[in-house]
Amino acid sequence: MGLSILQMVLPVLLTFGIGLVCKRKNVFGQEGLKGLKAVVSNVTLPVVLFNAFFTAQYSGKIALMFATVFISCVLGLLAGFALRRWMKPYGKFLPFLLTNFEGGMLGYALYGLLYAGQTQRFAMVDIGQTVCAFTVFLATLRAVGGEKPTVGSLVRNMFTNPVFIGILLGVALGALGVGQWIGTTPAGPIVNDVIRFIAAPTSTLILIIVGYELSFRRELMKPVLKTVGLRLLVMGGLLALGTVFVFSIIPFEKPLFVAMLLAYSLPAPYIIPLFADVTGHAEYLSTTLSVQTLVSILMFIAIAAYSLAA
Repeated sequence: MGLSILQMVLPVLLTFGIGLVCKRKNVFGQEGLKGLKAVVSNVTLPVVLFNAFFTAQYSGKIALMFATVFISCVLGLLAGFALRRWMKPYGKFLPFLLTNFEGGMLGYALYGLLYAGQTQRFAMVDIGQTVCAFTVFLATLRAVGGEKPTVGSLVRNMFTNPVFIGILLGVALGALGVGQWIGTTPAGPIVNDVIRFIAAPTSTLILIIVGYELSFRRELMKPVLKTVGLRLLVMGGLLALGTVFVFSIIPFEKPLFVAMLLAYSLPAPYIIPLFADVTGHAEYLSTTLSVQTLVSILMFIAIAAYSLAA
């Protein structure tokens, strides 16, 4: 089993390390990093998500997972507001560091290593937090940042975002049975090969980007580690409640449980600095997200071991 774990984990660590080396050796600068992010967020990741929902088998299970994860994310946000007085002077953005998870830029890459070609299960978990991220999470983040979000602006964010569009098209066509039907036609293998070819670089590019963006400030380590600890407690509690609820309704499925384990172990969404004025908090946020990412990678090793266990 040790070799199997190494087979899963080593690509993550090496690619992660490549990102660190690229930053230290200045292989590419911030403009190059923006280019890589643009390719992932506008091309390869939307294709990955489209395929996950396009080929999914739709049932009440997806609705159950959507509701469970969406409610979990809202509860995590509320817990963050209740706890932020303990994080002064860094409590302003604490609620957003204790909820949701970075499924798009990390989760799919890691789950694909655990269960190759089965990202549909992770997508079942991710769709609830994705919708929450574009609605409750983003509206609250902008309000805390000093903006007054409107329904119109939130809708525009959703329907102009390639990732959300990929999910929406995948769900629409998949629910209509188009994906299953194409799979039975001579065009099926061609469509699958095209999608896989475009999606193939996603995991590698994402891990290089994540490694490149690691940022640490020693003087911030005390509040950062406190924040990371709070996230582990909040998300661990929500995971326990969510799994008990889900598997009291449907039979236990190990791959789905692993998807939930992985999702709730991921860092908070990387979009926080993109949608709010983080003046005075930018270094705290970037350091916290970096430490959360390292913790997630370490937890991935344990999750990989569990996924291989009989």
